[in-house]
Amino acid sequence: MRRRHGPPALNAVPAILTVITVLAVLLSVVAAAPPGRHPTGSRKPGDDSRTPAAVTHTVALRSDATGAAWRGRQRVSFTQVAPEPLSAVYLRLWGNARGGGAAPAVRLTGIAGTATGTATADCTTLRVPLPRPLRQGESGTLDFELSIDVPEGLDRFGRDGAYNILGNALPTLAVLDGDGWHLDPYTGNGESFYSLAADYSVTLDHPSGLLVPATGSAVEAPGGPGRTLTTVTARRVRDFAWAAGPFTRLTGRSADGVRIGVFATPDVTAEDARRMLDVASGAIDAHSARFGAYPYGELAVVLDNAFWFSGMEYPGFVLDRVKPSALVHELAHQWWYGIVGDDQYRAPWLDESFSEYATDLVLGGADEDCAAAARWASEDERLTSPMSHWDAHPDRYEAVVYDHGSCALHELRRLLGEDRMAALLRDYARAHWYGVSTTAAFKAAAQGLSPVDLAPFWREHRIDG
Repeated sequence: MRRRHGPPALNAVPAILTVITVLAVLLSVVAAAPPGRHPTGSRKPGDDSRTPAAVTHTVALRSDATGAAWRGRQRVSFTQVAPEPLSAVYLRLWGNARGGGAAPAVRLTGIAGTATGTATADCTTLRVPLPRPLRQGESGTLDFELSIDVPEGLDRFGRDGAYNILGNALPTLAVLDGDGWHLDPYTGNGESFYSLAADYSVTLDHPSGLLVPATGSAVEAPGGPGRTLTTVTARRVRDFAWAAGPFTRLTGRSADGVRIGVFATPDVTAEDARRMLDVASGAIDAHSARFGAYPYGELAVVLDNAFWFSGMEYPGFVLDRVKPSALVHELAHQWWYGIVGDDQYRAPWLDESFSEYATDLVLGGADEDCAAAARWASEDERLTSPMSHWDAHPDRYEAVVYDHGSCALHELRRLLGEDRMAALLRDYARAHWYGVSTTAAFKAAAQGLSPVDLAPFWREHRIDG
């Protein structure tokens, strides 16, 4: 996410945990072995397998006349791939961050069976106990009714008059890995998101006067009177986002064949929409040439000059003001977080620094020696610091993670040489395609191609891990 303005104030949230006592979730378990008595889903230290995996989301939602309220169902199927039995899963309801538990924008209710869920104070995390622990290789399904009400105020989940943005509106599964459950809080300064690649099949029933650009490939069919059914399929993506409104639409295709749609609000001129389409066409192909071919086939770009941020990325779906450099950056995120995933809360440099570096490669920036650019603000400041640090020091986030992070990668390029650096990023992306990047894995890959010991380089740029 390319942010050049401070985050908006979020509504205050309670300081204590709240308990959702009425959450009915139908949970079915496909058993490959008899039930066992295992009280937790804890992990052994050093076990880096990530679960729940093989996740599929099947969603059917119907909007009101404005596209601001959606009602329907979501089914989430998954497999336990880790050795220890899994006794519960966690849903991330990021759309509740602004209103908190007092005014949740995303609500779950069930139609059969009951389970008691425990939510965090901001209602962005919901623990759902399983009827019995899942052993390795067993699968489960959550099936629930879903209500989404887009909050006032333009944001990655919010609305601007008749234009609704639904980023982070669908519940996703939290990840359990060797570090335990990743249940970090929401941040408006950057991102908190960490999901495994999943498949989505989403049917959106909406008024025909509203366009619904979305993650994935869409097929439209007539619905009820005055309505359209848009069915969207997205494979191997970490999230699903869409928008709804009376956008103007401009379409094109990159030289490599990626289908691109630009969806604009009235404050974006036709000339600017065309310019941004041209930027997207060139950038998506340039990134493909460096990091591997863009696998999703389609891309939706939603333009609104009222966004308080410069841009925000989702798989195959980008929010932007009319700012070409921001669009190039967000498109780089299709690889750095979208295809090559990471834990955006605990290691934001792995996608933001890499996307900013990729932007420089397209636009020709940072040609000068930038090794002396870093002026660390404190002894504990690190390029690899988590979002908890940057939320406490928001004025340092962009200077370190974006600016110094891209500079560090330019310095690594000078140290390795152009050809080795290009091979490093291309091969690293291929090795982690639809997987998860870590600082340790990247350092090991870089050292494997380097003719010199990189330990002094990591120390100089404070790249720990």
